[in-house]
Amino acid sequence: MLRGYVQEGMIGEAERLFSQMPVRNVVSNEVTWTAMLMGYTRSGRIEEAAELFDAMPFQSAPACNEMIMGFGHDGQVTEARRVFDQMTEKDDVPWSSMIKVYERKGFELEALSLFRLMQLQGIRPNFPSMISTLSVCGSLATLNHGREVHAQLVRSLFDCDVYVCSVLITMYMKCGDLVNGKRVFDRFTSKDTVMWNSIITGYAQHGLGKEALQVFYDMVSSGVPPDEVTFIGVLSACSYTGRVKEGLQLFESMKSKYLVNPKTEHYSCVVDLLGRAGKLNEAMNLIRDMSVEADACVWGALLGACRIHNRLDMAEVVAKKLLLLEPENTGHYILLSNIYSSQGRWRDVAALRSNMRVQSLSKSPGCSWIEVEKKVHTFTGGDITSHPEHAVILRMVEKLDGLIIEVGYSPDGSFVLHDVEEEEKVHNLRHHSEKLAVAYGILKVPKGMPIRIMKNLRVCGDCHAAIKLIAKVTEREIVLRDANRFHHFKDGSCSCGDYW
Repeated sequence: MLRGYVQEGMIGEAERLFSQMPVRNVVSNEVTWTAMLMGYTRSGRIEEAAELFDAMPFQSAPACNEMIMGFGHDGQVTEARRVFDQMTEKDDVPWSSMIKVYERKGFELEALSLFRLMQLQGIRPNFPSMISTLSVCGSLATLNHGREVHAQLVRSLFDCDVYVCSVLITMYMKCGDLVNGKRVFDRFTSKDTVMWNSIITGYAQHGLGKEALQVFYDMVSSGVPPDEVTFIGVLSACSYTGRVKEGLQLFESMKSKYLVNPKTEHYSCVVDLLGRAGKLNEAMNLIRDMSVEADACVWGALLGACRIHNRLDMAEVVAKKLLLLEPENTGHYILLSNIYSSQGRWRDVAALRSNMRVQSLSKSPGCSWIEVEKKVHTFTGGDITSHPEHAVILRMVEKLDGLIIEVGYSPDGSFVLHDVEEEEKVHNLRHHSEKLAVAYGILKVPKGMPIRIMKNLRVCGDCHAAIKLIAKVTEREIVLRDANRFHHFKDGSCSCGDYW
């Protein structure tokens, strides 16, 4: 009866019934305690769940697992790990739950570490733990770990599942391995919408507009109807490759031909499409004529275009709009500060910085990471001493700097828009996180293998120009995934064609 109340969400009735049960039976019946615990966790009453859990005469494995997921869902990751660690006997379920908590709450490195520990202790990974780990591998671009999990899925005969294949495609695409991503896609003759979307989005992220559009038309001709996610993928592909005409035609056909109502995400893609092409007035008109309220993503796309095309008048208006929509987003303050800096409006810069200090806002540092020998190495812009091999990395950075200057590189101080001396600007540029990661990759990744780097922010123009030349002088292939898309550097050029 108590479990029935819990399943129906009738927690008050469950509490009354639980309190009326004879004490002897309550103490001896762990199933009853766990059912009541589940009622609390699944209704978001985590404090009451924790009190009940602490009072339990016997904390069973199902109860511990319920608390791990409950704490995790509530964002109390440390508490979830405490419950996990105190379990004396653990099967694959609590391991999987803890890995999922880490994955969903952005603790990717911890998830990978726990997955490895799980295997070292002889616990065979189950389906959920492998799916969570694959997602983490995609987020971190840790290709070697992703390949290992793929092999485990094959051994466990899970690789024939359509959902698994979609996750695999996404993982390979996010890790920059287009060949294996397409290979997984081609294995299936009967593909669902999610699989088609995975490959379209992957091609879009790599700036392969032609390929993304071809897959879209193949999808339609095969009888699979495109959905909202499909159009985000193809519109992004058009935006990243300057296919304005095709992108606008697809946007117009969304509702009329494919019966998909455009949402703010689709408008954001089209604003980005027009903005990148320099059609900023058309982008602004589109925002004004939108059938839905423009959100920060839409205005953010326009602001990025204003910065690219140096439309500082419009950029200031848009940035102020964004500050009203997202007053705690430091990125908007930084962009507006950079706009003021480029115009020498130092009073306005100082006022913005003061406003940020009053609100206790701070800029998120640029971070880049690279996987070497199954270990993820993280670099933060300006922090040149935290890595144990920082001395040799700095020597490589200086060596690369000298080599690319010889072939025409000139530091672009406009990407350090602060009132500092030119020499300090050059110093700051040299120690951007992606340059540190590239230097480490050249030191550690064997020649002939691509150097794969991930960055949490958009790569700056100076680093983009520098890495093109580094790829040329070192004869290396460098794959960089930034917050927006992939850049494949080789022989002095980038796959984006400098249209990014």
